[in-house]
Amino acid sequence: MTVAKPTRLPARPHFSSGPCAKRPGWSLEALAGAWLGRSHRARGGAGKLADVITRSKAILGMPQDYRLAVVPGSDTGAVELALWSLLGPRGVDMLAWESFGQEWVSDVTKQLKIGDVRVLDAAYGALPDLAQADWSRDVVFTWNGTTSGVRVPDGDWIPHERQGLAICDATSAAFAMDLPWDKLDVVTWSWQKVLGGEGAHGMLALSPRAVARLEAGPAPRPLPKLFRLTKAGKLNETIFEGQTINTPSMLCVEDALDGLIWAEGIGGLPGLIARSRANADALQAWVDRTPWIANLADDPATRSTTSVCLKLVDTAADPKRIAKLLEDEGAAFDIGGYRNAPPGLRIWCGATVETGDIEALLPWLDWAHDVAATEAEKV
Repeated sequence: MTVAKPTRLPARPHFSSGPCAKRPGWSLEALAGAWLGRSHRARGGAGKLADVITRSKAILGMPQDYRLAVVPGSDTGAVELALWSLLGPRGVDMLAWESFGQEWVSDVTKQLKIGDVRVLDAAYGALPDLAQADWSRDVVFTWNGTTSGVRVPDGDWIPHERQGLAICDATSAAFAMDLPWDKLDVVTWSWQKVLGGEGAHGMLALSPRAVARLEAGPAPRPLPKLFRLTKAGKLNETIFEGQTINTPSMLCVEDALDGLIWAEGIGGLPGLIARSRANADALQAWVDRTPWIANLADDPATRSTTSVCLKLVDTAADPKRIAKLLEDEGAAFDIGGYRNAPPGLRIWCGATVETGDIEALLPWLDWAHDVAATEAEKV
């Protein structure tokens, strides 16, 4: 049976997994108060940067003795700053089950060339055996695999008492999932994910244990200026008060503040989590009743509620063709699977997406699949 072409489009067909949809109601007027044409170190600029730090810590429920900084290079910069600055004193366990986790493996083995490294990996759609992580060592992992749609189910596998550091890339988890701060020593994310901010800036959170590692001695390698967090053997506290290492975009800072204020207005972290879950649940309900598609994550406990990755099942349709049809119709933008991931679709369900737009997208997915499958069968 031919699927009828839908008539109602999503109001906002922005389902990209990064940069992600702006918050509902956003416009350029949100940036009217940006600190422009002035030094970011002047009182007004530094105050805005400090406000980003303070509001972020409050919304996330971060312990007061954790430090948080705005750093360059988006989440990638934040992760690499942590790896270059902290790794070396202990062996390292690298957990990887998607593209970015594999990038961190490459950093540690090929660039830092740390000798004692164990790689615990898994194919797309699965997790490695988390019980194999050795917490006498440093452990590096993503909380939510942005390119695989697979997340760790919780923090139960991380002990409270550990000798090594827990270094967590949480870029597509922060503000959408509960993070057990007492079990995480380094946490990174970027503004462009769950709160729909702009790219190029990252956030770096450090526990007291991570700070103690930094102050125990210099890193066993030269560090570029952008990676230097200590001064005279002590943590450079000004960086964690808004005095960034390099010059940030104050337009992006203003946008980040706008997203944080919006988050506060919808109930903070519980409200953000609820919105993401509602979006993912609406999408998964359609997946469960649709024979030609499945969640890439087989285990429901490990399915992402933000970067939902889908695989095609028993169909001749090309997912790239499906994505192109939807883009041409203005029904969905940027929903093709990540370039290194198995062929499929990836639909962002983070908090800035409206559930009504997910629901409006679903008939379009059925229509585009029908068109793509029919075309393929005629070839």
